[in-house]
Amino acid sequence: MNKIPLVFASLGEQELAAVAEVFASGWPAGQGPKGKALEAQLKERYGAGDAVAVSNCGAALHLAMLAFGVKPGDEVIVADYTFPAPAHAVRYVGATPVFADVRPDTGTVDPEAVAALVTPRTVGIIAVDVVGLPADYTELQAIADRHGLFLVEDAACGVGATYQGREAGSLAEVACLSFHGRKGATSGEGGALIATDPAIAAKSRQLASFGIGSIFDMGQVIGLPVPEFTEIGYNFKLSDIAAAILQVQLGRIEELMERRNAVAARYAELFADEELLTVPHVPADRTHSWQSYLVTLDPSVDRAAVATDLRAQGIGCLHGTWASHVQPAFESKQVCPVSADLFRRNFGIPMHAELTMDQVERVATVLRTALRTHSTAGRALKGAA
Repeated sequence: MNKIPLVFASLGEQELAAVAEVFASGWPAGQGPKGKALEAQLKERYGAGDAVAVSNCGAALHLAMLAFGVKPGDEVIVADYTFPAPAHAVRYVGATPVFADVRPDTGTVDPEAVAALVTPRTVGIIAVDVVGLPADYTELQAIADRHGLFLVEDAACGVGATYQGREAGSLAEVACLSFHGRKGATSGEGGALIATDPAIAAKSRQLASFGIGSIFDMGQVIGLPVPEFTEIGYNFKLSDIAAAILQVQLGRIEELMERRNAVAARYAELFADEELLTVPHVPADRTHSWQSYLVTLDPSVDRAAVATDLRAQGIGCLHGTWASHVQPAFESKQVCPVSADLFRRNFGIPMHAELTMDQVERVATVLRTALRTHSTAGRALKGAA
């Protein structure tokens, strides 16, 4: 059986050649020449004050909370329907994540829900480009400005997407990127913090290296500088091996996005008349990076049974993403009904730049059959036919 994986990284000879250069340089660790070059590339791409390469997007979110001085007793409003990294980051610094419900059509955070949650304890907002679709940043920024709050863009899935002509990763004063293996640009693991204010980036870079800065830089100084640990920092550095891979990947984003767009367009055609699912909605003022392709199943569909059928035929799939407020780690008493509904009904099918159109069509055929087999409405449709 020819398997069709849910995700597959587009890594090849160019990336291998970049890694070979790092091996030859003798500096594979973090914050070295390749890391600096990557940060310069990110700064230019996103028109930022500065960029900091880090080990993953979770680290970038944590650093953002530290850089903004978030502390115990503070509240940060976070998008509910997402991998719950934003809520984790808020908890890392002892603050309280307050979960905001999302739009039913896009799954992105609802600005009206955010506005209703602002209290005297609120210090900031973390919006999310959900599986690659940017949120409503114009409205969110207006709320942040009105109340004197920071706004962070969790662009973990957003590399390659746009909002009102601007690239995801440049839509707030701080953006956090992921370069995990299923993202539009990847080094297996990795991340970046993009900041309009160079001071926020400088603080984040220092904290990402135990609070002492780049060991590579210190080694270039004549003499023997001995750094002092003046504050508690973390080991969030991105290796120069990963940085070299990412330099290549960033140069390929447009090529890889073109392929993902073609896959998404074909899925939309194949499911245009399907009554048992809804394809993703992309508002006219933005584009999707298609980190994932999530369909919303009819309430009558047994999602677990559908997944079992697809996996039995070698087709990768998963539930959508998480309704963060129902996760036991957060012990939240909040209710986000739209997010909870999407958590129950969204379903991820294969999406990556290496998919062929024959594979896309096979996914659609198998999924259609499974929907009719495992839904009360589907069986009725089958009987009527």
